Amino acid sequence: MVEKNKEKINYYPAGQKVELLAPAGNLEKLKIAILYGADAVYCGGYNYGLREGADNFTMEELKEAVDYAHRHQARIYVTVNMIPHNADLVGLPEYLHQLEGLGVDALIVSDPGIMSIIREEGIKLPLHLSTQANTVNWASVRFWQEQGIERVILARELSREEIKEIREKTDMELEIFVHGAMCISYSGRCLLSNYMAARDANRGKCAHSCRWKYYLVEERRPGQYFPITEDERGTYIMNSKDLCLIEHIPEIIEAGVNSLKIEGRMKSLHYVATVTSVYRQALDSYYRDPENYSFKEEWLKELYKISNRDYTTGFFFKNPGPEEHNYGSSSYQRDCDFMGVVRDFIPYDKERKLGNRSLEHSGSQGEELSLPGDSQAIGEALVEVRHKFFKGDRLEIFGPDCEPFEIDLTYIINEEGEEVEEAGRAQELIRIPVSREVKPFYLLRREKK
Repeated sequence: MVEKNKEKINYYPAGQKVELLAPAGNLEKLKIAILYGADAVYCGGYNYGLREGADNFTMEELKEAVDYAHRHQARIYVTVNMIPHNADLVGLPEYLHQLEGLGVDALIVSDPGIMSIIREEGIKLPLHLSTQANTVNWASVRFWQEQGIERVILARELSREEIKEIREKTDMELEIFVHGAMCISYSGRCLLSNYMAARDANRGKCAHSCRWKYYLVEERRPGQYFPITEDERGTYIMNSKDLCLIEHIPEIIEAGVNSLKIEGRMKSLHYVATVTSVYRQALDSYYRDPENYSFKEEWLKELYKISNRDYTTGFFFKNPGPEEHNYGSSSYQRDCDFMGVVRDFIPYDKERKLGNRSLEHSGSQGEELSLPGDSQAIGEALVEVRHKFFKGDRLEIFGPDCEPFEIDLTYIINEEGEEVEEAGRAQELIRIPVSREVKPFYLLRREKK
């Protein structure tokens, strides 16, 4: 058993700025979330969470994650929020003690049985009540506070006025979702996946049955399928648009919440980096000058560069109507494709040759490169490829500490030090010219063709 970490770190005392909480489906995404501005991240181990489809974390990875988060003055919350059957409880006490020993900052829970085991085992970690508990009123918040819960993640089905009333009648920490996928069911408690795919959404195995293509069948006409709307593709009657509250930061803060949560432990690095960065910019802008805060259209444009199902404000201002759903398709849309991750920067020397650091990454021996005469390149980015791109493409690079900028690919060098026409193999390391210094975990994207 891992030795318990008795020292509790308190990064965000009550009354300070709201917390920006980002998803971490794996260790790399956790680092991206923190580098791009998250105050805290939430993640899960291989058991007891609700995202079995995510990469999730081994105990060794969780240890590294905790160390990394705390070095960067961030918190890490671990999900233990499945709705467990008897068999799921086997091994739970040992797992909880391991998490406590690692020094995670809180557990996200929803089942009273798991809470009871936590108390019986003497686990001292703060408990956050999952949105799966469907908390929608102040009386429930008070009840959970009496059970030792320190924060409630409110159900998505609450309006701004309801959140305000909960804040007025309780002193509990309140967390709300501000961005990401919406469920057709009540804050995730869905049984469609159980019946249609034998996969229990409440135990981490959701098959996303609400996104499937549906037709209408009349009882006495078996085998005859009728579209519910006059659309040959059928209809997607349970396919909600994605939640996006970026345009309403002042209203959210004034409602009295403590933490703003981004959904998406199964989303890409590009998603995590972009959404976290945009909400970080908006929050920082608000706190710099609340009286003169103004929304910037480029923030919303950035959010359309990632995969989305178009956006809605959900229940925050009113109950969603028919316009808040997508009836023609369950597909994602996006304005940009995610192309790769920067792993290193290799500057040119005065003779426009590569520095010695290139030696460890390819067969290059610092040879002189034949660069175009008008090139503004000052060095090369070592890039881990995620999707195919080509010489001559125009790419956009962005990072947590820089505005997006574009580059033209005048050449691509592969791992063998050869100039090639395309970067086509996923996770291949290639070198491309860049006009500015770049850093590890900067991302590359290309306008969708």
